[in-house]
Amino acid sequence: MASPPLLEMRGIAKRFGTLQALDAVDLVVQEREIHALVGENGAGKTTLMNVLYGLYRADAGTIRIRGAEARIGGPRDAIARGIGMIHQHFMLVPPLTIAENVVLGDERTGFVLDRRAVEARVRELSDRFGLAIDPAARVEAVPLGLQQRVEILKVLYRGSEILVFDEPTAVLTPQEVDELFVIVRKLRDEGKTVILITHKLREVLAVTDRITVLRDGRNAGELVTRETNAAQIARAMVGHELRTLQARTTPTGTEPVLEIGGLAARSDRGTAALRGVDVVVHAGEILGLAGVGGNGQSELAECVMGLRRPTGGTILIAGADVTHDDPKRTRARGVAYVPEDRRLEGLVLPFTVAENFVLGKHDRAPYARGGVLDGAAIAREGARLAREFDLRPPDPGVVTANLSGGNLQKVVLGRELSERPKLIIASQPTRGLDVAATEYVHERLLEQRQAGAAVLLISSELDEIRALSDRIAVIFEGRIVAALTAAEATEERLGLLMAGQAAA
Repeated sequence: MASPPLLEMRGIAKRFGTLQALDAVDLVVQEREIHALVGENGAGKTTLMNVLYGLYRADAGTIRIRGAEARIGGPRDAIARGIGMIHQHFMLVPPLTIAENVVLGDERTGFVLDRRAVEARVRELSDRFGLAIDPAARVEAVPLGLQQRVEILKVLYRGSEILVFDEPTAVLTPQEVDELFVIVRKLRDEGKTVILITHKLREVLAVTDRITVLRDGRNAGELVTRETNAAQIARAMVGHELRTLQARTTPTGTEPVLEIGGLAARSDRGTAALRGVDVVVHAGEILGLAGVGGNGQSELAECVMGLRRPTGGTILIAGADVTHDDPKRTRARGVAYVPEDRRLEGLVLPFTVAENFVLGKHDRAPYARGGVLDGAAIAREGARLAREFDLRPPDPGVVTANLSGGNLQKVVLGRELSERPKLIIASQPTRGLDVAATEYVHERLLEQRQAGAAVLLISSELDEIRALSDRIAVIFEGRIVAALTAAEATEERLGLLMAGQAAA
């Protein structure tokens, strides 16, 4: 008689108010496999894993581990049953050592920490699973790729047999992604079971054994990785074939729209964030700025938009010096801004969709007369842009906070692109978006390029940078370390440059 699967989730249902987030979802994971959980934003992936980890309680359904029903009332129950979660956003205390972070919150250590014993245990786990980190090092002194290994060590230290990775490659270079997948395979070979939540189909194909696809809170497919391909997975996720990007011709002889010379700026902490950056973007061109997060990209975008005061250098837009302009004057020159955090920086979530569509131009006709907002004009513009930018549902009166990530980004794009900008600063425009929403954003940026806009595309996604850019600049520790044509920019070369290896 065959042994039962390691994990069975059957008929899992979860409702939030009127939203049916999970509708009789099944997930079956075998022992010692790497299992991908994929789907569009809002498909229910993270909700399902939050049920497994005890952060949410299901309205219906059962969870079985090795055939025995498991009632999981909270994370402590999940940990006791061998379930560990590695979150997308690291939950570490930077001033503490790696060993201290690993045992933080583990009540088994008692009131007195035996530092030497903990470090020995952490070193043993690190060696066994090929993590290669120093338990005595402080977290603030190690790069992001190693910080992620600390999160893995935390769940291994607690004896987890099922490891759930939530979008684990979001902040990693290609080389760090490869190293992570070596570790994930090692975990499987050492008897662990891995569930990988991701929207990067190439990574699914590279490292997993089987795939569960969710769509609109329901099962949409169960696939064996070696028997499928990216197109089949994407079709299961979105319910239709995805369009391919149209080939384009690199513009020649066009005028520069954005000229940045010797730009210097400080971070919020007062440290040097930009150290003499030179960048030029021409009309009808997409310049991709590649780099791992935290190397000055955010500060560069903020300086261009007038949100951060440079400490040196110049910024010209269409020949005009805007180095010390404020955001309102910068935007009046035809500059659009898609910020990296759409929820925090791009939108006012309690406002309606229509109100967000007119933010920044709400103080002028036809949206305001004599200092008084014209609600009817705002509603008309909201309805028009909701249709034009394929908002779902196309309701300008809905509260923005209730929209999915893809729809939130459509509101930002609708506001920023609706007035034919000369220059677009697009910072991480598809971060956290599924394949269909990503495709939509890419098409809109290419449309703007075709219409003659200059686009500065800031992204840590190399597939995105290489697919859209005419030229690519790489930023590392606040400096441009290379500028390449799209043809010269292989993934390996870009990855090495992003990691600071200028010899690439």
